Order: sequence, then C-alpha cells, then structure tokens
Amino acid sequence: MGQIWRALIGEIALGWRVLRRRGPSQIQFWLIALIIGIAAGFVTIGFRVGIEWLQETIYRADDRALSTYLSHTHWGWVVGIPVAGGLVVGLIYWVFDRDGHVQSVADVIEGASLRNGRVNERSGLVWGLVSLVTLSTGGSSGREGPVVHLASVISSWVSNRIRADGITARDLMGCAVAAAVSASFNAPIAGAIFALEVILRHFAIRAFAPIVIASVAGTVVSRLQMGNVTEFSLPAMGHNITFELPAFLLLGVVSGLMAYVLIRSIFVAEDVADRIHKASKMPVWMRPALAGLGLGLLAIWFPHIIGVGYETTSKALTGQIGLWVAISFVAVKVVAVAITLAGRMGGGIFSPSLMVGALTGIAFGHIATGLAPSLSGSETLYAMAGMGAVAAAVLGAPISTTLIVFELTGDWQAGIAVMVAVSLSSALGARLVNRSFFLSILKRRGVHLADGPQTWLLSTISVGRLMRALGADDGPSETVAQALLEQGVSLTSGETLDAAMGIFERGEVDYIPVVSTDEPPQILGAVFEIDALKALNRALSAVAREEHS
Repeated sequence: MGQIWRALIGEIALGWRVLRRRGPSQIQFWLIALIIGIAAGFVTIGFRVGIEWLQETIYRADDRALSTYLSHTHWGWVVGIPVAGGLVVGLIYWVFDRDGHVQSVADVIEGASLRNGRVNERSGLVWGLVSLVTLSTGGSSGREGPVVHLASVISSWVSNRIRADGITARDLMGCAVAAAVSASFNAPIAGAIFALEVILRHFAIRAFAPIVIASVAGTVVSRLQMGNVTEFSLPAMGHNITFELPAFLLLGVVSGLMAYVLIRSIFVAEDVADRIHKASKMPVWMRPALAGLGLGLLAIWFPHIIGVGYETTSKALTGQIGLWVAISFVAVKVVAVAITLAGRMGGGIFSPSLMVGALTGIAFGHIATGLAPSLSGSETLYAMAGMGAVAAAVLGAPISTTLIVFELTGDWQAGIAVMVAVSLSSALGARLVNRSFFLSILKRRGVHLADGPQTWLLSTISVGRLMRALGADDGPSETVAQALLEQGVSLTSGETLDAAMGIFERGEVDYIPVVSTDEPPQILGAVFEIDALKALNRALSAVAREEHS
C-alpha cells in the first residue's frame, strides 16, 4: 500500500512539474477552468454573505428592507454608521496602501490587455476588504465589481503558479469573471458573455468552452447556497408591445443620457475631491470618513441611498414607486454614488446603474402610460427596460446586459423591450463617453484601450527590447546618435513604443538614441523605425490570432 501511495504522489508531482514547464493541455485547462469557476463562485457567495451578516449585525436589517428600517431609525445612527465605516476604510488604506489607490473592473480589463491576464493580487485583496466594509456600513455602490476583481485575483494567482502565458492567463481571467458574474445574478449565460464582451473584448471560440464551464460552475455554487432564485422577483409581462416600440426607443435615448450623467458626476466629483485632498493635505484616512459623513447626512432624508439598493430597485420593478419620488430618488442616488466613489470608498458601479436605470424607467413609464393608456402596458416593463438600458451604457455591455434581463424574467416580450432600449442607449452612451465607464477610467489614466490594439499595443513594447546596441555591426552611428541626443531626441530603455512612434511619425529620424537614466545620460544604443514597425506588426498578428482562434 505504501508503494502505491508513493507512486501516486510521484505521478502527481511529475504532472505538476510538466504543467508548470509546458503549460496546461486542453483537458488540463478545462479542469483548471472548472476549479477556478468553483473558487470564484465560493468567493462571490462568501462576499455576499459577509456583507449581509455585517449589515444585519450593524443595521439590524438586510438590504431588502434596509431603507424602510432606516426611515424609522434615529438620525444619529443613520449618520454615524457610514462615518464609522469610512474611518475603517481609511484605516485599511493607512495600513496597507498609503496612497489610497482605487481599484475597479477597469483594472481587470487593463490586466487582461496589458498585463498578460494578471492583476495585482495584494491590491485586489485590499480593495475587496475595503468594499466589504463600505457595502456593510452604508456605501452607495455595488458588490459585483469587487467580486469580479477578487475572482481575477484567484485567476492571477493560478496563472503565476503555472507560469501561464498571456493567452492562457487571459482565458483563465475570463473564466473567473464569468463565474463571479453568474454567481451574483444566477445567470450563467450572461456571466459567460460578460467575460467575453467586457473583460477579454473578443469572442474567440477557443476561450468560449472553458469560460462557459466556469460560468456554469459559479452558478451551481450559487444555487447550492442561495437556491435557484433570481435576484429580483418580477411581475409577468406578457402583453404585446408592438405599438410601444417607439416609446422604448425614446427610453433608450433617455437612458443613454442618464448613463452619461451618472458617469460624468462620478468623474467631476473625483476631480473636485482630488483637488481638495491635495490642497488641504488631508491624511489618507480622512477622505473616506468625510464621504461617509456626506452619505449619512443625505440618508437622513433619503435612506434609499444606503447600501446596494436592491430594495428600491425591486420596488421600482414592481411599480411601487411614483413619478416624482422616482425622479427625486434618481437625482439623489447619482449624488450618493459620486460621493462614495470620489471618497475612495469601496464597491462597484453595476448595482447603482441597475437602480438608476430602474428608477429612470419607472418614471418614464408613468409618463408614457399616462399619455397613451389605451396603447400601453404596465409601467414596470419600462422600469425593466430602463434598468437594462442604463446598465448597458454604463458598463459598455449591451449583449450581456440584455441576456441578464432574459435570465431574470424569462419573458420574450420584456426581452424585446430591453433590446430596443439597450440599442439606443449603448450607441448614444458610447458617443458621449469613451465607450464605457471602465474604458473612460482607463483613458483618464492615459491608457487608450478603446482606440484599438494598434494604439494600446505600443505601450506594451519597451524600446529596451528592440534596441540595437551601440558599437554593434547593425547598431547606430555614435556620431549621429550623439547629435540627436544634443537635439533632445532620445528615449530611455524603460519607455515604450508609444513614445517612439510619435517621433518616427514626424519623419525626421530613422532611429532614436536609447540612453541611460544617469546624469549626464549615456548612449546605450538606438531603436530603429523598421524594428519598431516589425514589432508592432508581430504584436497585431498575435492579437488577431488570439481573437480568431
């Protein structure tokens, strides 16, 4: 028996060494995808249960009844709890990240495109902890963004352990994200498409099977823990909407504008908060606490802004909110989300966009059904369409958002209404912002993923990799290189081709000297335009092969 066990352990060890040296085979890859899907599903459910437990411990109510409970609670608790939560968030930053770096799904998208399918594991864990505290103590944001990031931490850890190449690591990241989204919404189809549409941003056949496997695994984990229930309980919507299609087209336009207002409000609030932070030299722990104070003061009159907001979203989807209440709730919710995210508290944008969309839709529905009652169905269908339309424009995910609605309702008529509204809102939203909230965040950082691989691939290729050494047979002339350096034409080895191509495009030089960071700088070699173009062509070919494999 001992020999059998030793032989078995030896085979496992051999398999692990082969896996790390050569990467996974297709069968091994699918097995890894399944394991990652299960792990991401458990992390998602654990994060959700953790929020619910802390919220019920602190507020004595879960998110389904939180705003109702707060409307009968002493104002001191309503204000004090978000402030305390902000202080804890600030303390976490103080201990683990003095700069208070905010993470989001944008970092996952950047990791997939520019970092060989990996995110910073430590930053992801810190952001998950920050989001857990924020969402448990009144932060007006969502839980789906943090679980997507935590799932990506899992895939990054696995990719580092098996030394996965960029393509494999990106596919594993897609598997983790799909499982997290499907576990959040009990929506395996939408989870898989979201990973392809938003994170990988292509629909390669090679990636489809493992991502579906992981997405189903995440859903199974969710159903074992939470049961086979949808996130929202919706009324039946089986009436014919043929005569209402123009109204849903107009709702799409309104939803696209509302998505733009939500995104711009967050960015304006961040810019203002950054200027105040810099001018006042406030410590890192104070900014989330001040955001908590702002949220608490708003919640005295508008308790619906506290937490994820599923109670208010459910009321909108079931027609329990009137026109003027919906309009006021939308305005205050946008302000609350901007305060939360600008204050560097945790959470994501998915749930807020659903809530803003549902409130926008129910308000529009009250108007539309009031103007043409004989041609209209229920205003709740407008709430559902508005929810999908605003979320699609914010996330840049029209396909997966529409599929989430299908899986939430199982109603074809509702699906048609959502498709019509989503098409207009997504088209308009993409014109008003840089494709989506996430890609707009990256653009503000100087990362232009929305411009296509011909742009962002340049930032992945360092000139040091392409440099021809000074003195080599095919290297630069030292005299010419020195003359260019004296003219201010040079790069360091750590810079990338996006800096080099700007110089080459002016047509003034055939190569650019590469210098050291010493003072005075020493010429190490040069990057030639022909080498830069060849490297870009190879990178574009690799991306094309990956996207069409």
